[in-house]
Amino acid sequence: MNLRFYVARSFCCFAFASLSLFAAATVSAQSPAAPAAESKASAHNAANFDAAAATQAWLDTMPASEKERSDAYFEGTYWLLLWNTLLSAAICLLFLKTGWSARIRDFAERTTKVKTLQVVLYAIPYMLITAALSFPLGYYEGFMREHQYGMANQTIGAWLGDQGKGLIVDLIFTTILLTVLYAVFRRAPRLWWAFGAMVTIVLLVFVMILAPVFVSPLFNKYTPLADAKIRDPILALARANEIPVTDVYEFDASRQTKRVSANVSGFLNTTRISLNDNLLNQCTLPEIRHVMAHEMGHYVLNHSMKILTNLIVLTLIAFVLLRLLFAASLKRWGANWGVRDIADPAGFPLLTLIFILLSFLATPLNNTLIRTMEREADAFGINAAREPDGMAKASLKLGKYRKMSPGPLEEIIFFDHPSGRARIRMAMDWKAAHPPDGTYDPTVGKPADAN
Repeated sequence: MNLRFYVARSFCCFAFASLSLFAAATVSAQSPAAPAAESKASAHNAANFDAAAATQAWLDTMPASEKERSDAYFEGTYWLLLWNTLLSAAICLLFLKTGWSARIRDFAERTTKVKTLQVVLYAIPYMLITAALSFPLGYYEGFMREHQYGMANQTIGAWLGDQGKGLIVDLIFTTILLTVLYAVFRRAPRLWWAFGAMVTIVLLVFVMILAPVFVSPLFNKYTPLADAKIRDPILALARANEIPVTDVYEFDASRQTKRVSANVSGFLNTTRISLNDNLLNQCTLPEIRHVMAHEMGHYVLNHSMKILTNLIVLTLIAFVLLRLLFAASLKRWGANWGVRDIADPAGFPLLTLIFILLSFLATPLNNTLIRTMEREADAFGINAAREPDGMAKASLKLGKYRKMSPGPLEEIIFFDHPSGRARIRMAMDWKAAHPPDGTYDPTVGKPADAN
């Protein structure tokens, strides 16, 4: 399960956006027999195979009602991105303009003279109030809407339980982050932005390494995969690509969702291959092989280091802009808000507000960076697993909650993965270049307007 992204609760949300690479998932629903259109899409005649026609044939297997439902669901996330940003910004402004932030700071200062403890006593009530104010939209987005579109399995009690766990994890992480950051702000009043960026990056790296192994099990039960018919082909793929694992784990995501997911996560001795029970129960072996090969592609292609590089660059840019915007805002409104300087915890809502706006504006850039790596993993997966029809089927099933055929600008702005159409086209292009008779003709199935 992915950790909940609390935009309003952590000013490092801008850097956290790059972590969404690890949210790779593929939804599916296996049927005992392929429909006629699917059989046509799967047919492979090396003499006249047309990748564009085969792509369209696969897309035509998706019922119109299912496509409309998927498009409506995914397009709704565009509005949710805006509403979450506006709500988070409004909460920050509420803390500042009402003086809540300054009063929480004053309470912390009256309670203890220890600066570190003052930050802790500020962070906890701030986080709890923010969680309460953001709960209605979170409830709609995470529970009501997921059930409305048939994506969720959880009861309200189980969902609230997971939300409670997420809040506790968020409280712990954000309190640690703020404690360290405000210590830096106090000791480096001129270069706080540079040292603050470095501290944020280091802590985020720890999250990337440790969260899949130590936090994810708080939400799901992980057990070694017992089915040798599934486990052994996955391990064979891992050995062929020098991934240092000796086992495959499954986790019980079906208690929460109907989506499938898989990942290769961790670092060095924490590296682990995991897939959820929905993937096992709903997908065929060719689909599973492709999905797992895709996930292994992230590991083999060293995408974690690319993500780290992106984090470093984006975080440094964000902190430079933060320095300029925070100083200008403090000069104009600081006295009214009761915020003294950068080392004052009462200024945390202002930091959060700035990062929220930067994160929103950087959405197309962030999505493009992630989508590029996802496409690289797709290319690795199709060459490693050699399952073009499995990739096409998995892409169609992913289309149950992702728009299959977005416009070019729409894909750039809102898609952090390649569209279903683009993925199926990649699979069919690969299939055209690798006919069953072993011949290779780079012009087969490659019309002039191929994407």
